[in-house]
Amino acid sequence: MGGLFWRSALRGLRCGPRAPGPILLVRHSSGGPSWTRERTLVAVKPDGVQRRLVGDVIQRFERRGFTLVGMKMLQAPESVLAEHYQDLQRKPFYPALIRYMSSGPVVAMVWEGYNVVRASRAMIGHTDSAEAAPGTVRGDFSVHISRNVIHASDSVEGAQREIQLWFQSSELVSWADGGQHSSIHPA
Repeated sequence: MGGLFWRSALRGLRCGPRAPGPILLVRHSSGGPSWTRERTLVAVKPDGVQRRLVGDVIQRFERRGFTLVGMKMLQAPESVLAEHYQDLQRKPFYPALIRYMSSGPVVAMVWEGYNVVRASRAMIGHTDSAEAAPGTVRGDFSVHISRNVIHASDSVEGAQREIQLWFQSSELVSWADGGQHSSIHPA
């Protein structure tokens, strides 16, 4: 134990102090900087669920400092998928996409944090697995553009629309401390 503590302390001296997670500020009426919390939809697609990658995805988002505020596993109804992928309805691959997304369970999650929409897109990587960088979810796990493991909202507005589509407000939690768990003590 002691060795681990000292290695960690030395790493902190070499790399500088590291915040335990995103520090978020809310703009007061007096002005000043605004760091608002965003929410985004992240969904592990049927191939990711089948390959048991849900835990890896959750771990990456938790390590990044984001807060999980909603999660469920479901067989996605075609009506939800049609609305979710409405902008792709005229694409030739649309029918195959709907068949694939309804072929098995999906794990839908809502993550919260500062700049979570843009950060999530960077974390998951390029849609095409051949172009996804190593270290991204798709770069590490995707096998083909049609089996790319994960979805994440592409904008704040898109995230709001998708979250309302996949979750009822009663299925989402609000952390009393804003998700910044400074310490946990046994009762």
